[in-house]
Amino acid sequence: MAGGISGWKEELEGFLGPFLARLGHKARRQMCPLYVSGLIGPGDRKSIQPMAERLARGDYDQLHHFIAAGVWDAAPVETELLVQADKLVGGSDAVLVIDDTAIPKKGTFSVGVAPQYASALGKTANCQTLVSLTLARGEVPVVCALRLFLPESWTREQARLERAGIPAEYRAPRTKPEIALAEIDRAIAAGMRFGCVLADAGYGLSAPFRQGLTARKLAWAVGIPRHLKVYPADVQMIWPVAKRGRPRKRYVPDFLSIPAEDMLAHAKWQTISWRTGTKGKLKARFAARRVRVADGPPQRIRDKGQQHLPGEEVWLVGEHRMSGEKKYYLAKLPAQTDLRTLAATIKARWICEQAHQQLKEELGLDHFEGRSWQGLHRHALMTMIAYAFLQHRRLKTARRGKKNQRPTASTDIARNSPSHHRTHRPVTAGKMSALQKMDLQRKAA
Repeated sequence: MAGGISGWKEELEGFLGPFLARLGHKARRQMCPLYVSGLIGPGDRKSIQPMAERLARGDYDQLHHFIAAGVWDAAPVETELLVQADKLVGGSDAVLVIDDTAIPKKGTFSVGVAPQYASALGKTANCQTLVSLTLARGEVPVVCALRLFLPESWTREQARLERAGIPAEYRAPRTKPEIALAEIDRAIAAGMRFGCVLADAGYGLSAPFRQGLTARKLAWAVGIPRHLKVYPADVQMIWPVAKRGRPRKRYVPDFLSIPAEDMLAHAKWQTISWRTGTKGKLKARFAARRVRVADGPPQRIRDKGQQHLPGEEVWLVGEHRMSGEKKYYLAKLPAQTDLRTLAATIKARWICEQAHQQLKEELGLDHFEGRSWQGLHRHALMTMIAYAFLQHRRLKTARRGKKNQRPTASTDIARNSPSHHRTHRPVTAGKMSALQKMDLQRKAA
């Protein structure tokens, strides 16, 4: 059966059709399915040499050339990934999650590697950082963009940039929020459909990022630090009366901005459950209030020095977790949005962490051993295509299960794997394919 493991390579060839059409050259059209199947197939290491050895085709040189050295433009294939992600999970009820993921590295020669904060590790480490876009609907994510962030230690050294083969358009310093906005523009240009953009405080802290989303007429919900300043939604601009000196020439707010946590200090908090997890319902206490963000033009206000004037009106949302941890968010959602919807939208961001984990553990995102910009991004692109294929199978199995009125467990990615059912002997992790590993993970959950 084409839906089983015995037919997944044939199914993969069909899925890859639109991508192969973008590759053009016959040799590239041959190497792409080989590389993607190597990522999906069994084996602990998903770098080029181990995959070539497992494939037993003597194709190391060709695979290496395809990823690291071949002269071909990845942009059309990257665009096709956006198109296919939209076909899988796009829609007005989908979310686009902005985040970054770290790839720990030794040494100093791999492109973009430097001591920097890695959110996944919770500490500063020597690593590469990739800004990611994940399109998700329900609990089905598809990672559709990964772009390397270059620390200052790289952008200030021209020789280092040239040695790593970094294209001229990516050599100028760019913050992670700036990279994210550029990738969002690519997604919009490709026709990707989503209802809301989500991001953590690393991006939400950036006023240009929030303002950039609003300028693109996008709904958004982002984390913020507790000390970010806000005004009440009904703040008014008044003409100040000077007690002495020259008459004032600018309006000022009638209320000084205060930290987000103080704005919600006396709010009404409600316990809300937003999802059922592996250990029962996930819940926390939430409160929300309409505010105006203190991210307008800076202006001197009385004796307070330079203060940012009121910006756009948004929701300020607070979360008190059962662990005692407190989190704060801003959400550019309609004023009539209820608290449960606000909480569920904000918490939908968790899905990208799962996707990042699977990209690394099952498909070898962090196994690339080359040093170049081109090689890293092509490897990352192939892992995303492989992941999209797995989600394609997952959704196809779910539709088949629903049609046949099977239980929801049939939505597992490799539920109908003959090799999985054929043997009762334990299978070591190194001998499992990504299909089998992800199936076992979902069963355990």
